[in-house]
Amino acid sequence: MKLVLEGFTAQKDGFKYRYHVDAHTSLVGVRELASEATCFSSDAEVELWLKGVCADTFGLFGWPAQSNFSGRRLPRDWAARLRGNRPGWYSLLDAAALVTSAPLDLSDARAAPDFTVLSFYKMFGFPDLGAVIIRKDSADILQSRRYFGGGTVDAVASRSQSFYARKADSIHSHLEDGTSAFHSILALDTAISTHKRLYGSFSNISRHTFSLMQIAHALLSELTHGNGHKLCQLYTSGGHTSSVTQGPIIAFNMQRADGSWIGYVEVERLASVKNIHIRTGGLCNPGGIESSVGLEPWEIEQNYLAGHRCWDEHDIIRGKPTGAIRVSLGAMSTIDDLIVFTKFLEEFYLDKESVSQALQGPIGKPEAVVESLTICTFPGGDGHSPANLM
Repeated sequence: MKLVLEGFTAQKDGFKYRYHVDAHTSLVGVRELASEATCFSSDAEVELWLKGVCADTFGLFGWPAQSNFSGRRLPRDWAARLRGNRPGWYSLLDAAALVTSAPLDLSDARAAPDFTVLSFYKMFGFPDLGAVIIRKDSADILQSRRYFGGGTVDAVASRSQSFYARKADSIHSHLEDGTSAFHSILALDTAISTHKRLYGSFSNISRHTFSLMQIAHALLSELTHGNGHKLCQLYTSGGHTSSVTQGPIIAFNMQRADGSWIGYVEVERLASVKNIHIRTGGLCNPGGIESSVGLEPWEIEQNYLAGHRCWDEHDIIRGKPTGAIRVSLGAMSTIDDLIVFTKFLEEFYLDKESVSQALQGPIGKPEAVVESLTICTFPGGDGHSPANLM
């Protein structure tokens, strides 16, 4: 994304930027160097913009192929429609979340995004490489970037700031600043072949993970307290009937029987003791937190001024969660994993007794208050023995 941004910031009159609310933080950050930026809060706003009258302008439109917050998959045809309806605008697709579990077809250059970014380590687990796939007709934007590093120039004068000659024989030679990560590039070939031997194809993984996602959605939806109150407030909802619109991610928060929120920090720590790995917090997706969890921008700012940071333990402020819990399913996930996680939530967070009095509020003053919870493990433990709570 930074390589793409360098090309656009090199334009004489700058560039305008539009991005979708489901964007990863990295995609949001592009706005800081744009001459003008707008966040579309819904697909409908994008559709309206694409149909609108286009003035003669220059800009970049960025969106995720799949939300890394909720797993929702966004329309694939926006790049082609942008190219047809708004000349002068370029498309930047963040495919990093999508390609972990689904194939990405860029065979039709006429419909493909101008720039597509992804992460190989999220696809194969190793090596730690990212990539930008460039539509050749759009490469001139990147070749206008001003910075040059070792290996990207054919000639340069150090004492004269007016002379240098960029490499122009290929797109990649213009962009590869310094020594390439050649060890990782060699390892990538092994990662691809091993992944193919294990799983066959990303189409196989897509079918497998989508089936698991449907099961997980059903299991979590059914968790209900004794008084009928749902344990899980799911933010991945409505799109679990088709892999076209939903990937294998479920985001949620949990509520006690009396409706109060359960802090995600406690959940993550206890899950870790049980050898369950989940992601919690802001999830590097501010738009998802705003639109799904229900935090207004001013509340996020006030939480920050009050001392909250995206990585800290302040998971409930002013009666609202500051983030969420995310379950991500992949090629190695199994039904047994889902059963273990569901049983974990049932054991520690589901109140199966009748709690009608809890809905009316506490009676009298409590004699003791739990101010903190510390989860400890001891040497020699197998990780499956009962957690030691203090």
